[in-house]
Amino acid sequence: MSEIRFTDQHEWVRVDGDVATVGITDYAQEQLGDVVYVELPEVGKTIAQGDEAAVVESVKAASEVYAPVSGEVVEVNADLEGAPGGVNEDAMGKGWFVKLKLSDKSELAKLMDEDAYKSFVEGLA
Repeated sequence: MSEIRFTDQHEWVRVDGDVATVGITDYAQEQLGDVVYVELPEVGKTIAQGDEAAVVESVKAASEVYAPVSGEVVEVNADLEGAPGGVNEDAMGKGWFVKLKLSDKSELAKLMDEDAYKSFVEGLA
């Protein structure tokens, strides 16, 4: 079973074994508006927790996607390069950005679970 965690920058990470799938939350994609471009890292790149993992451009703004955990990029969602609107359609599913081979699972403990993230977002309203 995979667990999902969230950052205060509205990224999510779903861990399955030692692979972490990273994307942005529904809240983040709603704030961005229509996503028109996604820049993804190279496979093989090592990214530290908090570093830029991808860039998203929308009709409203450009925004960095930060890595919620450290690891090596093992896969990128190439579908987003041709159809960046996939982020808006399914931010928490098919709209993922990168998959990282986790280098430090203990970093997950610093992130919010679903209930904590929901409370965090409600506090922003």
